[in-house]
This record gives sequence, C-alpha cells and structure tokens, in this order.
Amino acid sequence: MDTRDPQTEPGRLRRFFSLLLSALAVASVLLGGCGGGSGEPAAGSEAPDAGEANPAGDIPDDQAFVPYRSAGGSFTVSVPEGWAQTAAGESTTFTDKLNRVEIRRVTAAAAPTTQSVVARVEPGLRAQVAHFEPGKASTVSRRGGQAVLFTYQGDAAPDPVTGKIVHDAFERYAFYRGGVEVDLTLSGPVGADNVDPWRIVSDSFAWSP
Repeated sequence: MDTRDPQTEPGRLRRFFSLLLSALAVASVLLGGCGGGSGEPAAGSEAPDAGEANPAGDIPDDQAFVPYRSAGGSFTVSVPEGWAQTAAGESTTFTDKLNRVEIRRVTAAAAPTTQSVVARVEPGLRAQVAHFEPGKASTVSRRGGQAVLFTYQGDAAPDPVTGKIVHDAFERYAFYRGGVEVDLTLSGPVGADNVDPWRIVSDSFAWSP
C-alpha cells in the first residue's frame, strides 16, 4: 500500500529545486567576486591607466632643443624643438600640451634684484595668476651670467578645447644688460620632473656680443 501523501510530495520537490537554484546563484556570485578571469574591474574600482607611466607634463628625455634668436638679435636661448610658437608685443611663447616657455624683453633702468622682484613683480603676478602661491626669489648663476630667479605656483590658462585648468609650477629668470631685461619664464604642471630640460633652457641664454 502506497502511504505517500499525494498533496505533500510535489511540495517537497518544489522546495528541493528552489534550494538548488538558490545555491547555484550564491556560487555564481562568489565566483564573480573572486575575479572569475573575466578581465573586467570589480565595481567601484578603476582600471589602470597606461598613460600614467610618465607623470603628466614630463618633457621626454630625448627632447631636442634648437636656438631661438630675438628679433633684434640681442640674445639667444635654446627652446624645445617642435613646440608651437606665438608672438605678442615683446613676448614670444613656445608651448606643447602642458608646458610653456615665455621670453619677454623689456627696457629697465636698473638690474633686477631679489628685493625688486618681490616688490615689483610679485604683486602683478598675484593679481594675474589664479591661486597664486609665491615661492622664493634668489640670485643664480647661469652660463649667460647672473639672473634673479623667482619661483611660484598658480593656475595655467584654461585649455581652449577642454576647459581643463592645470596648477603649474613656474620658474622666472630675469637677465639684465645695459638697460635691457629679458624675463625667461618656464612652466609646467606641479609634480612634473622637468629639472633637467628647464636647466638646459635657462643655461642656454646668452647675450649677443
């Protein structure tokens, strides 16, 4: 005699298959959390950026430099080859994506000093450069002679295409001879390692005989 309850047996089968499907679902989630070899980053994480191999703004070690001669021929300075050149008034500027070399020639009654740069130049920069942070004024020796170096940080002009603003580090060298001052300003993103290329540029400045 069959003693099984015809109403209870189907219910047991449904519960069995329900538990089996739940177990399979849990196993699938656990395998996915272990990486599963899918190659996709887990939720909330960021994929490595291959472009971060070199910090943004680093000038390549193999960058070539070419001489630039001022319009009047009174001085020369080496600038990175291939950078875009623009001129406005007494200033000539060379730029790549994030870095900039600006050369400005002005007449001056006396040679600049660390005190005069802090008193005369810093207030103007503070008014013109967003998030300006003054650094240090010092007298340095370069192959072309002594110069007053003033360092500072501030925001670069917004990118004309993306509108992105980069916080830059600046080195401003002031060279002087016979009533003429040449201000050589080098800039690039804070954190970029451009010590060597900026030294090449600042060391290359030379007055014409």
